[in-house]
Amino acid sequence: MSRTRFGLAGAALALTLGVTGCSAGEGVDVDGAGPSGASAGGVLTAAIGGEPDQLDPHRTSAYYSFQVLENVYDTLVEPDANLEMKPALATGWTTSQDQLTWTFTLREGVTFSDGSALDAEDVVYSFNRIISEKLNAAYRFATVKTVTAANPTTVVVTLSAPTPNLLANLGGFKGLAIVDKANVESGKVKTAPVGSGPFTVAGYTSGDSIKLVRNDRYWGTKPKLDGVTFTFVKDPTVALQNLRGGEVQWTDNLPPQQVPALREGDDPTVRSVPSTDYWYLALNQARKPYGDVNVRRAVAFALDREAITKAAKFGLATVNQTAIPKDSAYYYEYAPYQRNTDQARQLLQQAGANGLTMDLMVTSEYPETVTAAQVIAAQLKEVGITVKIRTLDFAQWLDEQDKGNFDAFMLGWLGNIDPDEFYYAQHHSGGAFNFHGYRNATVDRLLDQARTETDQAARKQQYEQAAKQIVDDASYIYLYNPDVAQGWSKRVSGYEVRTDRAIRFRDVALAR
Repeated sequence: MSRTRFGLAGAALALTLGVTGCSAGEGVDVDGAGPSGASAGGVLTAAIGGEPDQLDPHRTSAYYSFQVLENVYDTLVEPDANLEMKPALATGWTTSQDQLTWTFTLREGVTFSDGSALDAEDVVYSFNRIISEKLNAAYRFATVKTVTAANPTTVVVTLSAPTPNLLANLGGFKGLAIVDKANVESGKVKTAPVGSGPFTVAGYTSGDSIKLVRNDRYWGTKPKLDGVTFTFVKDPTVALQNLRGGEVQWTDNLPPQQVPALREGDDPTVRSVPSTDYWYLALNQARKPYGDVNVRRAVAFALDREAITKAAKFGLATVNQTAIPKDSAYYYEYAPYQRNTDQARQLLQQAGANGLTMDLMVTSEYPETVTAAQVIAAQLKEVGITVKIRTLDFAQWLDEQDKGNFDAFMLGWLGNIDPDEFYYAQHHSGGAFNFHGYRNATVDRLLDQARTETDQAARKQQYEQAAKQIVDDASYIYLYNPDVAQGWSKRVSGYEVRTDRAIRFRDVALAR
């Protein structure tokens, strides 16, 4: 996931490496006035498509977890609506002339929701926990030598090489959250996390819902809502019915075939924006015959991406054979795989892989994977590959992925900001999310170089070269970049759809 499609260019390239002095200002309480002066308290109920696997921000990689955690935790910096990194717990930062030392000034007077103080030692603990335990976001700290607390309001990060995307690495999504050591060591962080964000977890009923209440100790502007309840609704049709019936006031689990018509109406409000997500098919190169590039390329040539995208997204996506979407300055136009069943059969024959049966792992909590898998199965059957679709709940899916127990799987990467997030963890031989076992020394070298390249033109060229090799090797078989579509009640104001899928309710009002 982690986590956003934008002018990708925007966030990463807007990070200047000179002295940066930013201030978000101190938060102030508000009177709870909502639309037209109506009372704006109350609890907003949000329907999400599945249940979080856990609420430890450093250990989870599930988007359903981050939908909740976005409202519970803070990061050192955070992306704004344009995906430019702005102050959060840090009010400003400076860089040394050699770009190897970054000094962050923390906001004073911040506490966790339990009332304990949050200071520089908590930042050091959080980052070192990720690094030392090799947790999901550890790859983001590849160039970080040390994280130290100069004093309670100053954090110093020293680097082994210039890192142009450091701000995105430290605050691009809530997987980099600043956590409370006591909460972690007690083990309660998995279901009762203690953060410094606008809301705090008040209850977790497995299989049903997670209840948040306003954090009255929040350092920023006091939320208007009394709380947010996240309910788990797998069926998009049911989620829409609940929205229309008033049982929920927000959902991102809408039937894709209905979104175009829903956008034309005003009750409920439905909006969509392009994202920097990408969805893909991955083949397990640790299993025969998928380690043979000819087999992977045969699959790539057998697919009709337009048909897959239409079935899965009903026009709410753009076909793409690389990861980064067209509205990014890092977009690389490269599409070598046009559907060619004859070529696919020939490649399979060369690999000695005739009569192949493929296990394709998908998850019921992302229905588009199930729909797309059915189309993929029909297309691959035409070239002699029999697909056995295995549908799991997401927790099982993650477990099977971790164990390497699959021939193939389909899923997406959500919330990407810098190009490093599209490629490194997934395709570097040491990448934390390289579950499919891809290895290419040239790609490793290019991805290592690009992470520390400060010349933007050179960096773009390095990512283009890496992307071409990844596509040629069919490391991932890219399918499409989806739009973000969300709907909410007319009672809701102050909400906006973000390209990074960050679900923020801190500025939302709910008219009674």
